[in-house]
Amino acid sequence: MEYLALLMFLCVCGVLLLGYPVALTLAGTALFFAGIGISFDIFESSFLHALPNRLYGVLNNQTLLAVPLFVFMGAMLERSKIAENLLNTMALLFGRFNVGLAISVTLVGMLLAASTGIVGATVVTMGLLSLPTMLKRGYSPAFSTGIICATGTLGQIIPPSIALVLLGDVLSSAYQKAQLSMGIFSPKTVSVGDLFAGAVIPGLILVAFYILYCIGVAIFNPSAIPKRDPSEIKDDQQSLTIGLLLSALIPPLLLMSAVLGSILLGYATPTEAAGVGAMGALLLAIWKKQLNKVNLTAVMQTTVKITSMVFLILIGASLFSLVFRGFGGEELVHGLFQQMPGGVVGATIIVMLVMFLLGFILDFIEITFVVVPIVAPVLLAMGLDPVWLGIMIAVNLQTSFLTPPFGFALFYLRGVADKSVSTSAIYKGVIPFIIIQLVLLCILSYWPGLVTWLPNVIYG
Repeated sequence: MEYLALLMFLCVCGVLLLGYPVALTLAGTALFFAGIGISFDIFESSFLHALPNRLYGVLNNQTLLAVPLFVFMGAMLERSKIAENLLNTMALLFGRFNVGLAISVTLVGMLLAASTGIVGATVVTMGLLSLPTMLKRGYSPAFSTGIICATGTLGQIIPPSIALVLLGDVLSSAYQKAQLSMGIFSPKTVSVGDLFAGAVIPGLILVAFYILYCIGVAIFNPSAIPKRDPSEIKDDQQSLTIGLLLSALIPPLLLMSAVLGSILLGYATPTEAAGVGAMGALLLAIWKKQLNKVNLTAVMQTTVKITSMVFLILIGASLFSLVFRGFGGEELVHGLFQQMPGGVVGATIIVMLVMFLLGFILDFIEITFVVVPIVAPVLLAMGLDPVWLGIMIAVNLQTSFLTPPFGFALFYLRGVADKSVSTSAIYKGVIPFIIIQLVLLCILSYWPGLVTWLPNVIYG
């Protein structure tokens, strides 16, 4: 009976490859297998009776209320041309360097990641704004598309990330469950704020690696990066004023500092900080005179669509996990992990590899809601730190976003890139950044303190 749980998981992957919606696939496959199990008297229908209470708990979850608020904040900042002003100003600031535009794209991508928290939105925005400019200036298509895809995925790891909000909520339940299974009846908790704090240093390291790579390309492969004309550099320096720089940088930086700072310093929960961010983005749009009926309607529609998608997938995943548990899938996974060579290290490597491969066909939302609740309690019961595990999962999924041929970031950029940019150039351009992210995973594995130090300092 336990192997029916694994067969159900494989069926979900197969149906998704056929192109069916994720949420309906999860729920439909679970109900189909539950019906078979009830017919052959190998599945207790009482497991399905827990579904209404579980769904009520999902919809009543205060942490998940941060999702629509962060989405609103990101969509409003995107529509109010904050990103466009940032990119133009940063390009002027670093214009004296041949690789200055690439560095500007990296830094603006980092700031957008801290604003939108959504990979697709960042990749599309940067692709529309910066790719034509980079190609016009003579940057190679491979390098241009690679840096845009890589910086676009920073929204997966740099807080306030939607991925970390969802992952934090799932890991919190998994951590409590793991402690109860170990006989600890006053369990510790892990919060979204812990994951935000744990992601700060790895996110900054990743941005630094990207910039160092850009500088390395300029030094060792100058054909990929054009030399700037001295007259153009002089024009950029004359166009850049202190007022222009401050007006472009200070408002978004203040908003991000208010949102992230209030969470890290304990003044606000992620949900409360998301409300502050949404209101701040609205005020910025008014200040920039970009708030009108068309923009507000588009932002509201984007917020409703993304939020509905997240919660519908969560409902389908809740049904899937109930049926998976009813077939004894959790006991099977626990037994398999216990028998793996290498103990907790071997189990962690296998889980990371499986999640990396699943990232080709599943979005981070599906993996967070379906896979993490299955494997996280077992790994946490084996002694792993929940914050470290959460950040490792986030970086791992970020890497899968870039990996050809199914990386989601590649599809996003392919959709907005000019037809003159070949798909092979996009694939070639992301390979160095995949290697960089794999190196970061190895570094975090060897020095877990890079993840756990800041949460321990802030929260003890």
